[in-house]
Formats: sequence, C-alpha cells, structure tokens
Amino acid sequence: MRRSLFSSVLAGLALAAMTVVAAPAAAKSRIKDIVAVEGVRDNHLIGYGIVTGLNGTGDSLRNAPMTKQSMEALLERQGVNVRDANLNAKNSAAVMVTAKLPPFAATGSKIDVSVSAMGDAKSLQGGTLLVTALQGADGQTYAVAQGQVQTGAVSAGGASGSSISRGVPTAGRIAAGADVERETGFQMVAMSELRLSLRNPDFTTSRRIADAINSKFPGCAQAQNPTIVAIRSPAGMDMISFVTAIENLEVEPDGPAKVIIDEVNGVVVMGDDVRISQVAIAQGNLTISVQETPAVSQPAPFSQGRTAVVPQSAISIDEEKGKKLITLGGGASLKSLVGGLNALGVTPRDMITILQAVKAAGALQADIEVM
Repeated sequence: MRRSLFSSVLAGLALAAMTVVAAPAAAKSRIKDIVAVEGVRDNHLIGYGIVTGLNGTGDSLRNAPMTKQSMEALLERQGVNVRDANLNAKNSAAVMVTAKLPPFAATGSKIDVSVSAMGDAKSLQGGTLLVTALQGADGQTYAVAQGQVQTGAVSAGGASGSSISRGVPTAGRIAAGADVERETGFQMVAMSELRLSLRNPDFTTSRRIADAINSKFPGCAQAQNPTIVAIRSPAGMDMISFVTAIENLEVEPDGPAKVIIDEVNGVVVMGDDVRISQVAIAQGNLTISVQETPAVSQPAPFSQGRTAVVPQSAISIDEEKGKKLITLGGGASLKSLVGGLNALGVTPRDMITILQAVKAAGALQADIEVM
C-alpha cells in the first residue's frame, strides 16, 4: 500500500514537472533588435549624371534637351566645342543617381548606387555611368559614383514595332559603384548622453527597457515616453562600450492587440493578445445560378410563321448546408477564435468579413488595420 502510494506521489510530481516544462515561456528580444540608436542611420545621397555606351537605346536629344546640354557641357570641359553642332547621338541618357551613405562610413569605402533614366531612353543595359557627384541634404558632396550599369532586365523588339521586356530596363544598380569622399562627422564615442528610439512605441516596453538597463547599471536609463529611452554612460565608460554592454540585454516587448488585414491578397495576421467578448458567429454561402438554354420555336403548319430561337432561363438558389452557429465566450483567446472560425470552414477572405463584423459589433478587443 505504501509502495503504491509512493508511486502515485512520484507520478504526480513527474506530471507536474512535465507541465511546468511544457508551459510556454515569454518571448524575449534583445534591446538591439527592438530599438534604434539616435544618430545611427543611413543618409540619402542624390546626383545627376550621364550614362554612355548604350546600343541606340538612349535619349532622343529632341525630346530630352537636358541630355544635349549635359553632353555639350561635358565635352567642353574636355576641350571639345560642339555648341553649334547638330548632335543626334542615341547612345547616351540623362539619369538620376541615388545612394545610401551608411552610418560611420569611412573615407574611401565603397557603397552601392541606383541609376534611373530621366528622359525617353529605352534601356540602360550595358551603359557606363560617367563620374557623378552625390550630394546630401546639406548640399555637400559625400561620394562620387562611376561604373557599368546592370539592370537585370531583358528587352527585345522587331522591325514590325512589336517588343517584349522583362523587368525594368530603364533602372539599374552599380554594385560598389561609389567611393565615399566625406564622412558625416558623427562622433558617438565622445557623447555622454544618448537616446534609444523604439521601433514599435509602447509604454510598457519602454519602461521594461529602462528597468533592464538600470538593473545592471543603476540610474543610467530613463523612459521619457513610449518611443524614447534616454541613457547616460556610467563613470569610467565611454558611450561605445556602454551601448555594447546593454544592447544584448533581453526584454519582453509588449504592444496593443492588433489585427492586420490585407484584403487584396486575403491575408489576416492576428497577435496573441487579441480577445473576443461573448459573441455568436454563423457563416454560410448563398449561390444564385442563372442558366440560359436556347430553344427552337417552330410555327404551326400553314401559319406563315417563322422559326425562331427563344431563350429559356433556369434559376436556382443554393445555400450551403451544415454550417453551425459558433459561440465564443467572453475573453476568448486567439486559439479559440481561430478554432471556431476553422470549425465553420471559412476561407481567409470570409474571415476578413467576419472579423470586421465582430469589430462592428463591439466584440473584438483589438484594433483592425487594413493594408
């Protein structure tokens, strides 16, 4: 009897241990994955240039006067005067060149550039971008681009005027096509205070980040609002070392319950915090079919009538059977909601309509965002 009781106790403890182990743990993320550091961002650059070497697919100078003016100015800088000449080259095109200057990019490092046609050029495939200065929003030149343009597109045409293309032949990229000539001058190591910006603003997450930092470095973080957490490097530690020490601390992010709906593609995404109040859901499909069958109408003998084709319409209504009324209790979780809708056999597009109806009824405790 004692042995049986002892075995039962062990079995109960084992079951409890298995239950504890099987309990889902709260998902945590590193601070570096949920915040952006103030000042550490890309800087957009833009420039105007000329692509040459095109196989007759460039700008027509009559419809693109900026290309003609750019070519004349370019050739004059090289000692060639073509002001009075009748230029009719189809191997050049005016383009806009854009790039992103990474944070802390050093002078001499390479960055990728994007090239897009401005005029009526048909394709930039195989062309070469001539030296182009890339400027920032302050008007300063930060990089210089040059190189062969790769479009990744295919286009072809025939003498009859028919043509076919795959991709966009008037836009392309130059991998490592620009050299950085000027640095942004952002000196993070000399800063004593810095701000962390949450990618998904939330009061709870902001407070948790500050608490996680203060637990390791007391008094060094303050949650100022749902987006900003201000940090101060402790004595004897520079800002680079301080950010390195805190960016791998784990925090459990929080956020409002939200349902994302893409009506075009029929996609529904729901968070785990979505809750449903007491509601009953029924769904069924009503199909109305109209079938037209032509019939021949023969006149009576000696009636001098004509044979005619007359339509015969058959209308039927089919309502899908077997759908039940699903009732969800108050505070139903995402699992209960999905299970109930799957029991109805609804499609994603039907689920969109149902969720919008449940929200209109005031039973969906979440925000609906339509993409």
